[in-house]
Amino acid sequence: MFTGIVEETGEVLARVETPDGLRLRIGADEVAGDLAHGASISVSGVCLTVERYERDAWFETFLATETLERTYLGELEAGDPVNLERAMPADGRFDGHVVQGHVDAVATVEAIESVDEDWYFEFEIPPGYARYVVEKGSITLDGISLTVAGLDEDRVRVAIVPTTYELTSLSEKSPGDPVHLEVDVLAKYVESVLEDRRTGASTR
Repeated sequence: MFTGIVEETGEVLARVETPDGLRLRIGADEVAGDLAHGASISVSGVCLTVERYERDAWFETFLATETLERTYLGELEAGDPVNLERAMPADGRFDGHVVQGHVDAVATVEAIESVDEDWYFEFEIPPGYARYVVEKGSITLDGISLTVAGLDEDRVRVAIVPTTYELTSLSEKSPGDPVHLEVDVLAKYVESVLEDRRTGASTR
């Protein structure tokens, strides 16, 4: 499990296509200093498994076909930035919200506006996901835990403080760019329970 608090922005160093998927090598200073084979790591919001690593330098991870079809990671090239977060330890501080690293869909940056020191981003989310989003609720975009500032049908608006803008890949985004969307899993559970009650289905 993750919290959506990005620890650092890494950089894609290399990509190797295989018959079964894609292997990425990602440069990282902070997160690569405390990794282990088989550890989970969030790469721009996608939960992946560390296969190889060099401490304080880089790690490699493999993307299977399912991951390539559901995310935009397959489009990354050497030099592209990615947001990185290690899995939260059981005794860790919970600063964001519950993030699984299970991408629901790919959203699109629609507009970016600079207001004083802050930034406002507007994203278009695929049809069917707006019902899981509420104003002042939590949403995960490219692995970043964000608060919804406004919602208009399938468009979500968020306010970005300078620290988040500078420490994440949002500073590299432009209108038309893709971002990984993960809606609040608690909203999904509530929907499931209410649906079971409506239909009379048993969850036991």
